[in-house]
Amino acid sequence: MSVITNITGREIIDSRGNPTVEAEVTLECGVTGRASVPSGASTGVNEALELRDGDKKRYGGKGVLQAVGHINREIAEALVGMDVLDQAALDRAMLELDGTPNKKKLGANAILAVSMAALHAGAECVDLPLYRYIGGVNAKRLPVPMMNIINGVNAKRLPVPMMNIINGGAHSDAPIDFQEFMIRPIGAKCFREGLRMGVEVFHSLKSVLSARGLSTSVGDEGGFSPHVASIDEAITLIIESIERAGYKAGTRASGGDVSIALDCASSEFYNTETGLYEYKKEGQGRVLSSTEQAAYIQSLTEKYPIDSVEDGMSESDWTGWQILHSAIGSRVQLVGDDLLVTNVKYLRKAIDLNAANAILVKVNQIGSVTETLDAVRMAQNAAWKAVISHRSGETEDTTIADLAVAYATGQIKTGSASRSERICKYNRLLRIEEELGASAEYY
Repeated sequence: MSVITNITGREIIDSRGNPTVEAEVTLECGVTGRASVPSGASTGVNEALELRDGDKKRYGGKGVLQAVGHINREIAEALVGMDVLDQAALDRAMLELDGTPNKKKLGANAILAVSMAALHAGAECVDLPLYRYIGGVNAKRLPVPMMNIINGVNAKRLPVPMMNIINGGAHSDAPIDFQEFMIRPIGAKCFREGLRMGVEVFHSLKSVLSARGLSTSVGDEGGFSPHVASIDEAITLIIESIERAGYKAGTRASGGDVSIALDCASSEFYNTETGLYEYKKEGQGRVLSSTEQAAYIQSLTEKYPIDSVEDGMSESDWTGWQILHSAIGSRVQLVGDDLLVTNVKYLRKAIDLNAANAILVKVNQIGSVTETLDAVRMAQNAAWKAVISHRSGETEDTTIADLAVAYATGQIKTGSASRSERICKYNRLLRIEEELGASAEYY
């Protein structure tokens, strides 16, 4: 009944109006699972390859018909007849079929679409919510210490939303170099309350921006893109908005209701030739060495209620990451995104070097469900935090919401309180919380 009988790929459109890949996996019992793949704007150099056609006559070269063709031909031929309930075997078959370190033959977008669609089909086949199915199936592969954290029975931990409310960097036209300014409703008692708090601060910020004559247009991830003068101004606007919404801006240690998180996306303004951080969008001509960049990040965390910093240093600056971790790693979550690209190879190196203390988990950075779990497992076994994340180019697919609960990460990045491709993930988490009832936990 759980045997795969058909696999279909198609080209659809993401939230930026660019093509992406969707796949459907159909089983002998008649069940069909469907999933679609997101796309990033700010990408790490070591990410798995997102296969694009390059034909300028279609979508400016961004078409994905090659990836779709690989799904309909090679991948379908290899996987039809296999048991959908053996997710690891399915993913391994696709990785062996591709045979390259970065999935450049078939495309990570093709492999991931099928991997996630198979996951949905498996859950439907055994009549389990996706978050329970993910844990139950994959728990067989976990070491004993993790069995009580990630499994179908104990999939009950709802994540704190890291809500992006001001966009900068590559995600908007705002003249600030840092890419995301986020809020974390850490003082909430449950997910729905945390989401409400985040939404209220988002609307409060809109009023604050309007009162100052600043733009309330939104960027790729739904956050506002005001033409503020500096990083400091963006942060102070958020603090004012938190307070106007009736909450205390502060970290958990200070008894705050809502803390602030940054995604610096430092690789975007790091000069690999000079080894310097060259801030350009603010027009201030700030040029910093690794030591100075770490000191600047440290000063922001001491001045403001910031408890999480993502990509504070460049993906190429391992020494800088160690300096930053030594300075503030004991009290601030230091999240590696471009540095780690959801890859156990780079994660192992970072753990050994003490270069960070958290990993951002993006399924399309690595390209399969099994490899994603491997990264989460390695991080949690090292007592690191893990944050499940969307991409700036998203779809209506809500798989990552279930992943956050199944993997018990306790944190999710899925954008602001606007744009339906972001909101659908939050709404999925609300439904999961309702299903869990009194057993639901938060953070």
